[in-house]
Amino acid sequence: MNPLLVTVGEPAGIGPDCVLRLHAEHPDSMRTCVIAAPAGWLRARARDIGMHVDVVEHTDLAGLAASSASTLRCWNPLDAGAVTAPVTAGTPSAATARAVIGCIRAAAEACMDGSAAAMITGPIEKAVLKDAGFPFPGHTEYLAHLAGDSPFVMMLASGEVRVALLTTHMAIAEVPATLSSPATLQCLRIVAHDLRSRFGIGQPSIGLCALNPHAGEQGHFGDEEIRILAPAAERARTEGLDVAGPLPADTIFSAPMRRRFDAVVCCYHDQGLIPIKALSFGEAVNITLGLPFVRTSVDHGTALERAGSDKVSYSSLQTAIAMARRMA
Repeated sequence: MNPLLVTVGEPAGIGPDCVLRLHAEHPDSMRTCVIAAPAGWLRARARDIGMHVDVVEHTDLAGLAASSASTLRCWNPLDAGAVTAPVTAGTPSAATARAVIGCIRAAAEACMDGSAAAMITGPIEKAVLKDAGFPFPGHTEYLAHLAGDSPFVMMLASGEVRVALLTTHMAIAEVPATLSSPATLQCLRIVAHDLRSRFGIGQPSIGLCALNPHAGEQGHFGDEEIRILAPAAERARTEGLDVAGPLPADTIFSAPMRRRFDAVVCCYHDQGLIPIKALSFGEAVNITLGLPFVRTSVDHGTALERAGSDKVSYSSLQTAIAMARRMA
């Protein structure tokens, strides 16, 4: 099996801490993994936290052996001089923004050309990247762009529930105007397809979440359910997909309801992420559906205030790696 590539994301955040601590305490979890990052980022953080780790850097991914119990292997895909400043835990720097983007891009390209089996991404500091000219709201949109503007769906999955999003990183005020029946139908198709192909679920059952309270109360609290969501769900059913809804958001995540579905499609970011993080924080995995390669990610941010400390949990990274391995 080709290696799983792990990007650490923002090097001043807890991404390097998670990699180092997981490798030190559960090295078997990182079998077949190679870290797509400059080794200097990890060596510096290891010194900060008093950890002795043999970090080896390679510039060629071809034939690179995965990390072992004693050695953490890094693939540095960057041009010489790309990292222009040292990294200080907890203090992001615009000087490393291009290097962060370059590692993500190289990992995705390696997956697409067959050199890697999957990629697992650590958290990025979006504001820093935007200030450096990064035009994408986040990882998900950038990876879809690299894949030829592939239609994509952002999903978070845990043992309790899987949630997929119709819209991702945007202001709530923009959501109603962004929703459409064609986009909803496309999302339902992608979710159903990837639940079958990536998760091995023969006939997935999907719940479609309403946008408005009480699913719009027959148009009294908004008509997006009538105009947009219900027609898309009906069309999906005519195509043979098992789709229920639109259903009220205040009940669809109750235990009896959510266990009916292999995934719940939500209208906007917090509608899906609040319940899954309440149920499974630290155990959920961010997955991008619709891409021509497997991508998983941690479900947390950079936690700059914890970087370089002993208050770092690597459980989400461990789960994201295990998920990517199974999907690949």
